[in-house]
Amino acid sequence: MYTMKQTVKLCSKMILQLVRGFQTSTVYKAAESSLLAKLRKKTGYTISNCKKALEMHNNDTDKAETWLNEQAQAMGWAKATKLAGRKTAQGLIAVKFDKKHGALVELNCETDFVAKNDKFRKMIEDATLACYKFAHTHLKAQGPITKMELDTEQLGSLTADGKKLSEILALFIGTVGENAVLRRAECWKANSDDVKITAYTHPAPASLGDYSTGKYGALMAYRQANDHEDIGRQLCQHIVGCSPSKIGNKEKDTPAKNTDDETCLIYQEYLLDPSFTVQEVLEENKVEVIDYVRFSCGEAEEESLPGVEKQPLDTVQTLQ
Repeated sequence: MYTMKQTVKLCSKMILQLVRGFQTSTVYKAAESSLLAKLRKKTGYTISNCKKALEMHNNDTDKAETWLNEQAQAMGWAKATKLAGRKTAQGLIAVKFDKKHGALVELNCETDFVAKNDKFRKMIEDATLACYKFAHTHLKAQGPITKMELDTEQLGSLTADGKKLSEILALFIGTVGENAVLRRAECWKANSDDVKITAYTHPAPASLGDYSTGKYGALMAYRQANDHEDIGRQLCQHIVGCSPSKIGNKEKDTPAKNTDDETCLIYQEYLLDPSFTVQEVLEENKVEVIDYVRFSCGEAEEESLPGVEKQPLDTVQTLQ
């Protein structure tokens, strides 16, 4: 028989063990919850999938993330095949450029909601950077500018962070469960010292830089005398806004009777000051527009874009 003192001591010990067990369990569950929240925030996958991944890999978040990505990519390939026929008219146009190189990329999806997704924006940024690097390293010099149009398959073969863009896209599709397409891209390189490249997207970002996205975008190559303020980006803005079908030639082309119907760049009213035509602005600022290309997100696909070279990637000489 226990004395009263021993009984109290024994009860106290049991209570202490229960409290410690409860505290340990609470701390462990809190740690698990923290890992789950961290993995969910980092990957964007569902809570149930993140929990399963952590359980399978003993709460190793790195291994869990790798497993989730592999599963998402595998599902992405399957979903990409299944959803391939679904219309992808939404998305974004992106540009990245310096004075001698430019990239213009279109990434499409099914809904505008997905187009606003951070992962979607990261996807098009990766694709645009890959095209921009391609313009630096894979375009041989021929004429004042070298241009290359990339289709879906060619775009998918480019790499970002050691992975093909097609693989990154499959991972994205597996994550959002919606069809997405790397539709097309333009890679440009200026070959003469007096030729410059500029770009523009609309809606324009609050702060203009060398990378931007929008629903419309354009690349433009031009020459301008050094003793004048550079108006390349403003002219590119006009091209995005007014969608001319060609530059035009004063010797061969005549203005449209109705200025609202004008599709020849040089005869259009200048977007930033309609009291002047583009030709008058070019002459005043000593600018020559050499070429341009304009993308509108989701527009009807054309067989080829005027003046744009299209060829297999493996036939282009690499500049080392």
